[in-house]
Amino acid sequence: MGPSYKYIGRDVTDIIRDTFPVSLTLGLLAVLVTLGLGVPAGVISAARENTLVDRTCIFIATLGISLPSFVLGTFLILVFSHILHWLPPALWEGPRHMLLPALALGAGFAGYIARLTRTTVLDVLSQDYIRTARAKGLKESTILIKHALLNSVTPIVSVMGPLTAGLVTGSFVIEFIFSIPGMGNYFITAVTNRDYPLIMGVTLVYAVLIVLANIAVDLLYVKLDPRVRLTGEKA
Repeated sequence: MGPSYKYIGRDVTDIIRDTFPVSLTLGLLAVLVTLGLGVPAGVISAARENTLVDRTCIFIATLGISLPSFVLGTFLILVFSHILHWLPPALWEGPRHMLLPALALGAGFAGYIARLTRTTVLDVLSQDYIRTARAKGLKESTILIKHALLNSVTPIVSVMGPLTAGLVTGSFVIEFIFSIPGMGNYFITAVTNRDYPLIMGVTLVYAVLIVLANIAVDLLYVKLDPRVRLTGEKA
């Protein structure tokens, strides 16, 4: 991809090769945070529709969506690093350094997933086969997990495809705040210094990941919903 204008003597390919694993690790951890917080919150909210639990989950999800990642990241550093002294505020030197940036990056997207999961699960819970399952005496937990959640996972997968690519390469602000030596941090520096080869290199990597993520989503559709394959065969 050519030499960098800012980092003399280094090629853009070398910079991306060195920094992409850091951004990939941070992005995958953020995906775990997004799914680990968003999906259970959405299921619980749907199961307790129009109750205090439901309203609390919706409020927290909306708050997570509304707060920018840099505000949430700064707040987490203030609370867990400067007040409680539980976690380090910056750098990338071990598992303890990964918790705050992963939480700051994934919490906002967890709000989206929670709202989406709630909507899709509520739609599935109104179907006839759910009423049949309840009439057979199945446990509510079995109905929620085995029937409702598994049959409403397709919209979540469609969102998580490009969202994963965005989390892996789009953590620019979080990497800058937490002084993480990832691709996003270098991208901000490249924009500031008009390092066009590095900007184009990072943008190209992001575009490739978006394409691969959408292909992966299409392949998962066939596994999750056989009706997609049958419709394609008929066409």
